[in-house]
Amino acid sequence: MSNTETGEATGTKDKDYNLIWYVEACLSNALRLETYIQDAQRENDTEVVDLFRKAQADSRKGAELGKQLLRSRLGG
Repeated sequence: MSNTETGEATGTKDKDYNLIWYVEACLSNALRLETYIQDAQRENDTEVVDLFRKAQADSRKGAELGKQLLRSRLGG
């Protein structure tokens, strides 16, 4: 038995699964960064707050782009 899933077992092609995973990872990262931002704010570390806010914005943008692509490919 192969360790490589090609969609046979799950019913989801790798490319679609990978895109779903990417969106979830971006959203999860944006959520995690919110905690980190709050931690940095408590320490009054504006440089770290700015860095994490930029990273969070990039994660949100990645999630939105991925969701748009998913909608177009999955017909939603």
